Amino acid sequence: MTRIAVLVDGDNLSADYADHILKLATVHGRIDVAQVYLNAARPSDWLSAPGYRAVHAGTGKNASDLLLGLDALELALSCGIEGFVIASSDGDFVHLAQRLRYHGHSVHGIGQTKAPMGFRRACSTFAVLPPLLTTKAGADAITEVDRNARALIQRNSRGGQGMRMADFGVQMSREFGARVSQMPERTWRAYLSARPALYSVGPKGPDAMVRFLPEGFALQ
Repeated sequence: MTRIAVLVDGDNLSADYADHILKLATVHGRIDVAQVYLNAARPSDWLSAPGYRAVHAGTGKNASDLLLGLDALELALSCGIEGFVIASSDGDFVHLAQRLRYHGHSVHGIGQTKAPMGFRRACSTFAVLPPLLTTKAGADAITEVDRNARALIQRNSRGGQGMRMADFGVQMSREFGARVSQMPERTWRAYLSARPALYSVGPKGPDAMVRFLPEGFALQ
């Protein structure tokens, strides 16, 4: 049976997909390696995802992508792994997929609908993950984005007043890879304002603040 390595970009995909990714991967062979790459210093449900070994990639830009790529090549060239499942919606893995296939390995991509066509075409096959189902309908359903936002605001809160909106968006992108431009609301102010049970957003201005509402998070 074909030996498969499942390599997940944990900074790019939600841990809610953990089981689904493994189920898709079993179609391609026996899973001998299943690793998720992320900044383990940040809160993440990937750290407790059954069946995966969490690999701390550090805090540098694209650190998870780089370490995933290095491990993939090592597994391909010296560990006898025949096929790879790369789970990410990030186009940065195009060259990795091409190089692995060049050396005779199959590469099966898994990602969300936003995964770029270049990455999809670089893979032997590509499976699209379904939208995540939330436990509560409506804009106030808590997602991984909200859990990350709460942690970020909590760390940077000024005297219980929250953190500056101007800093919030920059740090959400830098620390969690969250891109609001890919969300329906398109801006962080619109995203936060659409969830009044979870956040309180101050009036517009250079010193506008956002804070999370503990009672809103406690209800879910």
